[in-house]
Amino acid sequence: MKLSFPSSYHYYTKVQSPNLLPEIPRFAARGPRWRAHMDYSTTTTTRRHRRKDNNKVIVVMGATGSGKSRLSIDLITRFLPSSEIINSDKMQVYKGLDITTNKIPSEERLGVPHHLLGEFDSADPELTPSKFRSIASSVISDIASRRKLPFLVGGSNSFIHALVVDRFDPESDPFDRSHSISSELRYNCCFLWVDVSFTVLSDYLCRRVDDMLDSGMFDELAESYDPNEDDSVPRTGLKKAIGVPEFNRYFQKYPPDGGKRRGMMMIDDDTNPEEDVERRACYEEAVKAIKDNTCQLAKRQIGKILRLRAAGWDLRRLDATEAFRAVMVASDAGERAAAVWEKQVVEPSVKIVKRFLDE
Repeated sequence: MKLSFPSSYHYYTKVQSPNLLPEIPRFAARGPRWRAHMDYSTTTTTRRHRRKDNNKVIVVMGATGSGKSRLSIDLITRFLPSSEIINSDKMQVYKGLDITTNKIPSEERLGVPHHLLGEFDSADPELTPSKFRSIASSVISDIASRRKLPFLVGGSNSFIHALVVDRFDPESDPFDRSHSISSELRYNCCFLWVDVSFTVLSDYLCRRVDDMLDSGMFDELAESYDPNEDDSVPRTGLKKAIGVPEFNRYFQKYPPDGGKRRGMMMIDDDTNPEEDVERRACYEEAVKAIKDNTCQLAKRQIGKILRLRAAGWDLRRLDATEAFRAVMVASDAGERAAAVWEKQVVEPSVKIVKRFLDE
């Protein structure tokens, strides 16, 4: 299940806003810092970021499934048309497994240019944070040179940190708690943190896995399965995507070749009832593992975001819990969910970004 609302709901009926981005890729030094009124959880004063580059960058971050892509598309298509998105999800940079890695479909991008989305071959050397820093910084320079505004959107906080921090050490892990995180950034960043109560988010993520399977995730994984893969070799690239190792164990026992689809599993004509039960149990075990691992990923991502915030990163928290809760309540709750999303996420984001661009 994706975070989607009725297309008939028009934000313009409530807020008439001019284009917030004139045509300026580089901006003057920032004025006094402004704190968003909706960020209720902030209890300490955030230190001013020191930076060497005046390029302004909007960073949309949050746990997996929290609505980052939705918010970035909302902001760009409605208010910031001269903007382009740079993907910062370490699985979505690779080609293939679009359903499994939850890439935003082309039709939902609404014409907004996306960079580093499905551009790398998983067979190539893994894209490390250091390589991402080098490549993405070149993309930012290119976008800015064309007088457009870069949006950095994704849930891989190691990629975000590597790109925007002023001094990056590829040999250290800033999130292992034995290293400090610097608040000195090389870009002028506006951080939008889409946050959802973990209890609500975990329920949503579990339902989303079921929807992904209904959309063809099982077939996608079956087609990509390599029976000759050496399990003793460390996984890299897409092989580390949640869903791949979990279903590989299923496919090792029930190879997908030569089977027929029946429900959500590959089944042969001569499958006996007892084996059918065993196969179903193995399938359900894989699905449960995917759900558990996805929720654990979200928990780790939230922990990293809190580490960045504690280090002085000025993250503007946007609480999307009620919007997600409305989506989960009933299938016909889309209109209410859309209204809550607009009021509690989009409207505050517009105010934050407008102030940031005016500084």
